Amino acid sequence: MSVEGAVVNEAPVRLFVNGSELATIMCSPADLDLLALGFLCSEGLIQGPEEVRLLKVCPSATCVDVWLRRADFELPTRRIITSGCGGGVTFTDLAGALDPLRSELRVTPRQLSALMQALIDSASLHRETGGTHAAALADGANLLAVTEDVGRHNTIDKLWGRCLVERIPTQDRILLSTGRISSEMLHKAARMHVPVVASRTSPTSLSVALAGAWNVTLAGYVRRESLNVYAGWERIMQDEEEPRYANA
Repeated sequence: MSVEGAVVNEAPVRLFVNGSELATIMCSPADLDLLALGFLCSEGLIQGPEEVRLLKVCPSATCVDVWLRRADFELPTRRIITSGCGGGVTFTDLAGALDPLRSELRVTPRQLSALMQALIDSASLHRETGGTHAAALADGANLLAVTEDVGRHNTIDKLWGRCLVERIPTQDRILLSTGRISSEMLHKAARMHVPVVASRTSPTSLSVALAGAWNVTLAGYVRRESLNVYAGWERIMQDEEEPRYANA
């Protein structure tokens, strides 16, 4: 029996910095400028777009060239293969010290459930193909930016890149993801100074431990009437009519 339907696009994209290849990223080959910018920031290789002199996506969408304003950039020598879709890579010690986040942000289970549903409703590529992940930044009431990719960790890099380009502050915001929250994704969120991370599915044990160390509220299995809180319980306020949720 033959079946016709849309299939998500996945391709290797080579990222070059100052003429040297930094990494090859398996991704959905769209918004590659945002992906490159967010990836460089999440790895701590740059602090912001002001350090970039030129960023160019090649016509075939198979490579991105980034030229920094400083000429003394050196490629990292240590690579860590992550649990990301397709086998991600990071150059950062995920267990390294980050200062605990300080934020007065508070959210309710109903807010997180509504925002997660808004993210799912906004994921047009997933509705078409059923094979992508999505991420969003929210302010508690509205989604501020949404990104999609075949790789769940790529969605966060694209999200940060979009926020940098569109000058959307990430501090004191909520990061939502349709995918499992792994350690490298939690690290990206912490570097964005996002105090609340919520997922449609589960976190890993290391991401839970890091969330506790970095004072990040981590929620999983967010549904219309339930969610689990794995770290940072103190940022979760009661709804007037309390839905079912568990302190994991």
